Order: sequence, then structure tokens, then C-alpha cells
Amino acid sequence: MAEFFAQTALLWPLGIPIAAAALCAALWSSPRAQRTASMAGLVLTLVASLLLLSQVLSDGIQVKQFGAWAAPFGISFMADPFGAAMVVISSLLALAAGVFGFADLRQRQVRSGFHPLFQGLTVGVNGAFLTGDIFNLYVWFEVMLITTLGLITLDRTRAQLDGAMKYAVLNLFSTILFLMAIGLLYGVTGTLNMADLARVLPQTEASSALGVAAMMFLLAFGIKAGFFPLFFWLPASYHTASIVVSAVFAGLLTKVGVYACFRVFTLLFEVEDGGIRTIVALVAAGTMLFGVLGAAVQWDVRRILSFHIISQIGYILLGLAIATPLALAGAIFYIIHHIIVKANLFFIAGAIHRATGTYDLRKAGGLMRSSPLLALLFLIPALSLAGIPPMSGFWAKFMVIDASFRGDAAWLAAVALFVGLLTVFSMSKIWIEAFWKEPPRAVERVRKVPLAMTAPIAVLCAVTVAIGFNPEPLIAFAGQAAETMGDRALFIAAVLQERHIAGATQ
Repeated sequence: MAEFFAQTALLWPLGIPIAAAALCAALWSSPRAQRTASMAGLVLTLVASLLLLSQVLSDGIQVKQFGAWAAPFGISFMADPFGAAMVVISSLLALAAGVFGFADLRQRQVRSGFHPLFQGLTVGVNGAFLTGDIFNLYVWFEVMLITTLGLITLDRTRAQLDGAMKYAVLNLFSTILFLMAIGLLYGVTGTLNMADLARVLPQTEASSALGVAAMMFLLAFGIKAGFFPLFFWLPASYHTASIVVSAVFAGLLTKVGVYACFRVFTLLFEVEDGGIRTIVALVAAGTMLFGVLGAAVQWDVRRILSFHIISQIGYILLGLAIATPLALAGAIFYIIHHIIVKANLFFIAGAIHRATGTYDLRKAGGLMRSSPLLALLFLIPALSLAGIPPMSGFWAKFMVIDASFRGDAAWLAAVALFVGLLTVFSMSKIWIEAFWKEPPRAVERVRKVPLAMTAPIAVLCAVTVAIGFNPEPLIAFAGQAAETMGDRALFIAAVLQERHIAGATQ
């Protein structure tokens, strides 16, 4: 039995949420049973993802072929340290969201299909992190798009329908670009398996078709990740969903686009080719600046945090723009840190709303006195997002900024430092308005924040503090993940089972 689970470890982070989604759909008439089935699925998915990561770290890249065909003809799934870690973090966040939903979700939202859609979103996210085929990456993106649209419109309000329309239009445009890029790539190489593409592309003569395909991939993933200047759909849609849904979107959806961008431009294309490095550097700077400037003028805490998703994506892009091992390691560290911190800040926004009855900071206040625990829990991710030592965000920003200086991109480091100061301003704004100042109206009764909200917030805060005070293990892991991600020969050998590739680890 143990051998069976070891051989199929790659499948459980997908199979468990698929089964949970089907079970929740079958239990449609019983919200309580749906919640039980969904929570069981989330717990088991986290356990399965941890076992997969352990297996990757001990035995190397894990590969599974489907369709009764060997690679590159069959369907390949693959888990390297980067992909396996992303599955673990996404599963942890999904479980935290499930617990938070006990207090946040209403019966109408559950009866509208929250649990099957949420499990379906988990399937799409984990599938994107584990696929070894560029076309199947598109398939998982579409699974995410369908379930995301359902989750945004759970309440069927005018604002949600408007946000869903904006989200859908731009993401469908991204899908078209993605498919066109896949078609061009297949026309030139005759394969869609990522490992086979990594083997074939270096031997393929440079052409305008490949250059156009690379630009289309960058644009398609950039739309999904919220890159400048195509990020406007994000702050227009994320704040319309329920807060538990917004938190999951904030933590995961843009990171899948970033993950795909890193995978394609380290494994298939080189950032040095065709001026891609310059484009990515300019996009990174624009994403940081416009995201943080947009946050500075907002008063709705959800919109402030939505714009900060954009600015922090710019920091992650620094790693791809520099593309040194140190820069890629810094980007991986930043992604893991940001998923935890950003989702937690959205959870805290929901707690602020529960305690004050509003998301508008001008109408809030007094939480320092009425909810001191919530004030403390806010400070931890807020200081981390701003990059204040010794929180995890300090180490994440230090790594990418240090890599920028070492990579002769001091101007990018200067932009990152300036944006960090403005991030401090935004977090201070939330602190002063929601926690420090007196409430603008007399409070008749203190609204308690339920344990189901504070417990996942506290757990994610503990993870942030643990990383901040002991960053060495995650730094070492990020370095290992970056080294593996950049080793094409190792990836080719693992997926195609080739034994005589220079530099491959046997």
C-alpha cells in the first residue's frame, strides 16, 4: 500500500479535490454535508501535497505519464521543488480559506455552489503547477477561469456581475493569445511536451514565428498575472467577491500566471532573446509603480490590497528580469511569502468588516481598543508586506533587490526601494484609519470577530513570523528550486527518461 501511494503521489493533489468537488455536487441539497466533505478534501489535499513535496526533496523530480503513451506523445505530469512547493502553499491557503468560510459564507452562497466551485478551483491551480505539457497548462487555466467566474458571482449582485464581465473579457483575450502562441510553437517544433520543447527549441533555428510566440506567451501570462499595463481588471473585480473568495484569488490566481511565465521563460525561451529582458524589466518597474500609486488613493481596504497585489507582482518580476540564480531564488522566496501574506491581509479585511460593519476606512476606527488581538494580527502581515525586518517580506525584498544590484540593474532596485516606502504609507493608512483613530460614530456595541476568522489569520501570521525569524531553510530551498528550474538537462532527463544528457543527474 505504501508503495502504491508513493508511485501515485503526483496524482493525489489533483484526484482528492476532484473527488471532493463531485461529492459536494452530489450533496447539493445539504449545505452542512457539503461543508464537511469540502473540509475533508482540503485537509487530505494538504497532506497529499506535503507528501509529494517530501518525495520530491528526497527522490528528485517526480513524473507520471498518461494515455498509454510514453513522453513526449502522452500526457505528462511533473513535480519539481518549485511546483511541489506551490502546491503545498496553495493547499495550505485553501484550507485556511475553508476554515475562514465557516464565519464568512452565508447559506445562499453555499447553495449557489461555493464548495464544488472552490474544489474545482483547487484542481485547476494544482493542475497548472504540476502539468508537464504546454497545452494542458491552457486546459488548467480554463478550469480556473470557469470556476473563478462562478465564485465571483455567488451573490449575483450588479457589482459582482460587472466585475465578472471585466474579468472574463480580458482573460478570454489572454486565452486567445495563449492558444495562438501554442499553435505557433507546435507549428515550428511539432511537440507540446515541455521537456521535449526544451530539447528541441535550442536546436531550432530562430524565426519570427518563435519570437511572436514568445511575446504572446508573455502577454497572455502577463494579463493573468496582472502585469502593467493590463492589470486594471484585477482591482475592478477582486473586491466584488465575498472576502473568502477574494483572499484566495489574491493569494493564488495571479501567482499561477507568474508561475507559468517563469516556467516558460526558463525552460523554453531565454529572457536574453529578442529583447525580452528589457521588456520584462520595464513591465516590472511599471507594475510596481502603478500598483502602489493606485493603492495610495483608495479608501476601501479591499481595493487598497488589490492594488498591492499588482505592485508586489512587480517585485517578483524582478527575478525574471535579472534571471540569475540568485534572482530566481529571490523570486521563488517572494512568491511563497506573498501568497501567505496577501491572502492573510484579505482575511483581516474581512475581520475588519465584521468588527466595524464597513470596508471604508473613513467610516472605521477604534479597533485598537475594541479588538487588540486583531490589531496585532494585522501588524504582522502589514509589516511583512512593507518589508520591515525581521518579517518574511524583508528577506524577500532583500533577495530580489540584492540580485538587482548584482545584476547591474540598480535602477530597478531603486524603483523597488521607492515602492517599498509607498507600501509603508498604505499599510500605515490602514493602521491609522481602522485601528488607531477613534470611530467616527459612537459604537453602540462591540462586534466580536469569531474564532473561525481569527484562527486561520493567526496560523498564517505564525508562518510569516517563522519564516522571518528563521529564513535560512526557505532561502536554501528557494536556491535549490531555482537551480532545478534552470537545469534543462535535468528536466529533460526526468520527463523523457533519457540517460545520456550532459549535466543530468542520474
